[in-house]
Amino acid sequence: MASIACTPPVPAAAGAGGLRDRARGALLGLAVGDALGAPAENLKPSEIRARWGRITGYLTERPSGTDDTEYAIFSGLLLARHGSALTPAHVETAWHEWIADRAEGPFRGAGFSERGTLENLRRGLAAPISAQHRHAWSDGLAMRAAPFGVFAAGRPAEAARLVAIDGSVSHEGEGIYGGQAVAAGVAAAMSGAAPPVVIASALAVVPEDSWTARSLRRAVTVAHRGERAVRSAVVIGGYPWTDLAPEAVALAFGAYAAADGDFKDAVLTAVNMGRDADTTAAVAGALAGATQGISAIPAAWASAIGPARGRCLPSMAGHHVLDVAELLVPEEGGKWGAGVVLPGVVPEPLRELPPALHQELTGRVVSKTTAPAVVPAEPSPPVPSTSGPAEPTGPTDEPNPLVGAGNTGHQHSEGRP
Repeated sequence: MASIACTPPVPAAAGAGGLRDRARGALLGLAVGDALGAPAENLKPSEIRARWGRITGYLTERPSGTDDTEYAIFSGLLLARHGSALTPAHVETAWHEWIADRAEGPFRGAGFSERGTLENLRRGLAAPISAQHRHAWSDGLAMRAAPFGVFAAGRPAEAARLVAIDGSVSHEGEGIYGGQAVAAGVAAAMSGAAPPVVIASALAVVPEDSWTARSLRRAVTVAHRGERAVRSAVVIGGYPWTDLAPEAVALAFGAYAAADGDFKDAVLTAVNMGRDADTTAAVAGALAGATQGISAIPAAWASAIGPARGRCLPSMAGHHVLDVAELLVPEEGGKWGAGVVLPGVVPEPLRELPPALHQELTGRVVSKTTAPAVVPAEPSPPVPSTSGPAEPTGPTDEPNPLVGAGNTGHQHSEGRP
């Protein structure tokens, strides 16, 4: 079993400007990948080809992120408020205040792990019991893990420690490992590390004999042969859920490796492999965006991403991933604590600005009202549970208890095309 305590730090990129550029690239890259992949979610490559040929850009007039982006913003704001002092109690409180305890009607756009977590929290169960549901192994933590890598730039072990704290409310076992691999990979990429070092950093923080590690190794080993080889090495045909963390994380790293870190190639490779395409493309986009910086994202793709619409998490409406990136760059100072904006208090005039103008005017957003900052004692690293599903060896027809026939994976508010 790998030990994150033995994972050496990666030298951080020189200068706040370099970190800021990579931070923006990572989180905007996540949102771009999410928006590009959403229409292809739960589809096979053959179905993608039959509908669109090869996807090379947005397929909707008003592209936007799904629950992947909104949950990444959620975790990013939480991390910006508490920093390295983050505890499971902070995470649980945020889930209650920003999601579970709000009278918002049906919880739209959530993956199964989020729905299971919310049901448990609303029944009064606390972490880690709140994470004990049938989809605790999903990619729901991996999709929101990039902010932890941005915050812990050059420190993969710290990124892995913090994301496990976040995940303790909603995930166990392979679900935690998937989030740790993504967070550590982004942390290494934030330092300017080459793709092989990024991949090695991800593998170093998860158990060597885990399903996640095995899948990731298989994916990157065949990545030079292209997306079909990556998909064949990872995907288990006939398995009914596409949101498996070991599969989604491996596909994302495989796409990143196949593209040798190039942003456009990595994201489009992930999108065209289908399965949980919004999540795999979001993770590939975060890795490649951190590797190459925001300038590597095509301008037409970047300019289409505006503030979150709150279709999954209404409390996130009005927050932009670029604002979160600014909050997480440590060299700037003063970002964490009472001044960090909370959901629901984004100034109204900023919510409907065009994306380019919003970016220009809001390098960071802070609330005009403050509350005392709470800085608890440094928490001890959580020990992820090894529980989770057995790695399947072939097709299965087991029905999903949370959805009707024919539906798998995340059910986004965006809908299927």
